[in-house]
Amino acid sequence: MNGERDGLTRGGRSASAADVATPGSLTLAADRSAQPIAIVAGEASGDLLGSLLIRSLREAGLKAGFIGIAGPKMQAVGARSLFPMEALSVRGYIEALGSVWKILGIRRRLKKRLLDTPPRLFIGVDAPDFNLALETRLKRAGIATIHFISPSIWAWRPQRIHKMARAASHVLLVFPFEEAIYQQAGIPATYVGHPLAHMLPQPDRRAARERLGLRQAGEFVALLPGSRLSEVKALGRLYVEAAKRIAQARPQTHFLIPLVNRETRQEFERILDQADAGELSLRILFGHAHDAMQAADAALIASGTATLEALLLDCPHLISYRVPWLTWQLMKRQALLPWIGLPNILAGRDLVPELIQDQATPEALADGIVRLLADPNMQRAQIEEFRIQRARLKRDTPRLIAQAVRPFLE
Repeated sequence: MNGERDGLTRGGRSASAADVATPGSLTLAADRSAQPIAIVAGEASGDLLGSLLIRSLREAGLKAGFIGIAGPKMQAVGARSLFPMEALSVRGYIEALGSVWKILGIRRRLKKRLLDTPPRLFIGVDAPDFNLALETRLKRAGIATIHFISPSIWAWRPQRIHKMARAASHVLLVFPFEEAIYQQAGIPATYVGHPLAHMLPQPDRRAARERLGLRQAGEFVALLPGSRLSEVKALGRLYVEAAKRIAQARPQTHFLIPLVNRETRQEFERILDQADAGELSLRILFGHAHDAMQAADAALIASGTATLEALLLDCPHLISYRVPWLTWQLMKRQALLPWIGLPNILAGRDLVPELIQDQATPEALADGIVRLLADPNMQRAQIEEFRIQRARLKRDTPRLIAQAVRPFLE
């Protein structure tokens, strides 16, 4: 498996008003003549969440179509994308400057289309910097708007709660502590549980290793430098240099690198060539991030949704991130919590090590992973807390989503 770069592939009638009025019924009204539902996701994690939302409404009997901005997972369940989702997948203030006119142009054209031909409902899936302004304009025009996944107002930029009040007719919340925030602000909201907690299977390391064709007795570390191309460019070399040091300390370690698309894979392969990493025992996966995290003994993960996925999959890990200096200065000044990783925010304590900005050096990342691999007690402490938080996040999310959305479609 030395230097291996393996590309695994990843793969009625309309409801009546009587159906909707039945107490406890989840059947959704579906007028054949009604316009589609508009929906916008801005990156891979939003695409996954949006696909679950669409499936939830389909299972509840909704027959209407979905149009807007969608990734491959949303398109696979019937959404039609008017613009490429990748155009919105930009991180940070400074990085966005180079794409701002293109993104604003997309939003302007989408807004015009939706105002000219109003949808039954607009659903913004995360991507608050893109969606909230669009939702505000549509709501002002009389179009109902639902925002799915609250911005992290509890972590930074708390003033966005006022934008939420102007933008959203209703908010679907995925963390239990968000309910009190929205109740206090007088914004209609429903805690639906986290879709990933509902969707992801019970962790099974042996089965995951079998699916990936890995040796059961091997030692594996997953490297997840992010789903955006900009993240891979920023973190890829750092992770490769850390992996080289991990391999020096623990020569038996093999590395799994799941990447979401051709562009991120090509960029990572370019980084490997530049870093002279041919001696690393590694395997690049096309997708299969969940399998990689289940199969791994430990993981090095860029801050974001992947850290929550690692929690839900019992994967001990270390969190890191780097952004340009000016972006970091802006973020620091607006931060409300001492952590950026979702496992630590949910636990309310230092559970998973975080190495951010100047702390994120190849030496420090490698040392953190080596200590995690060598300390079963540290691994066990993480996993025990992960299971507590998974129980808090797991609800019958599809049913709760359908119940919350139903009044807007009757």
